[in-house]
Amino acid sequence: MVKDLIRLECKCHGVSGSCALKTCWRALPNFKTVATALKEKYMRAKMVARHPSPVAGHALVVVRSSRSRTPLIGRQPRKSELVYLQRSPSYCEPDEANGVYGTRGRHCSNKSRGENSCEKLCCGRGYNTLRHSVTSQCNCTFVWCCKVVCDRCTNETELFICK
Repeated sequence: MVKDLIRLECKCHGVSGSCALKTCWRALPNFKTVATALKEKYMRAKMVARHPSPVAGHALVVVRSSRSRTPLIGRQPRKSELVYLQRSPSYCEPDEANGVYGTRGRHCSNKSRGENSCEKLCCGRGYNTLRHSVTSQCNCTFVWCCKVVCDRCTNETELFICK
């Protein structure tokens, strides 16, 4: 992906910005560009199945139809496509055989829209809100020679935990 996204950058040299001499080089794409392109490819990934080949001892990999369980014969995936053999497990529910712990009891953010949002992380089951107080020292001041005096402050915080 990085190789496909390399771009040509050039800079002009000369008096008052004239392009008397031009220097060009190949530049790497920034991380966000690569990540976005990879995610788009991931979202378009095709499920494939092994199919017997006319040549003995070989197997073809063919794209599976999204509607039926039978593979589409003759349609091999392109080298640029991402493919997978089986669907990913659901990470919402525990599955000890695959080492999946599920998302029950996970901390989430009710203000985020990203991957840590309660909406995504709790898999539609909802979440509980826990309020608790944290007492700590604050507004500390140094009193001449060897003494620090602090106030005690109490902060109310909320935790959001997936059901």
